Amino acid sequence: MNKLTFLGKKIRGYPSSPDEASLETFVNKYSKRDYWITFHCPEFTSICPETAQPDFGTITIRYIPDKKCLEAKSLKLYLFSFRSVGIFNEDAVNKILDAVIKASSPRRAEVSGEFRPRGGISITVRATYPNLTSPQD
Repeated sequence: MNKLTFLGKKIRGYPSSPDEASLETFVNKYSKRDYWITFHCPEFTSICPETAQPDFGTITIRYIPDKKCLEAKSLKLYLFSFRSVGIFNEDAVNKILDAVIKASSPRRAEVSGEFRPRGGISITVRATYPNLTSPQD
């Protein structure tokens, strides 16, 4: 655990973009077993790249870890870094999934984003790894 740089520390500055943020991991003690870990972020915010209007949504990350697990505080800071970024909802969900895969090399992962209505339409985006579909709607 000594390689975790965020856990237990007060953070005064936040990354200004996901490219500046980093996801940290720790060793999965139960790597011989399949089990799901779920993170639920009901306060996700980003900016529409076309209108500059804020997008509010809920991001849910589910994954089966292999050798590494994601550390929650670094994930919180990573998700926070989207707040001033102009990005489409579809791109945000896929970028988050790519970051989860890169950081932890999970056996399976799924990121879904349920975005609040703007103009009377809400959007739900779900991306999976490996490329599987999971029709839960």
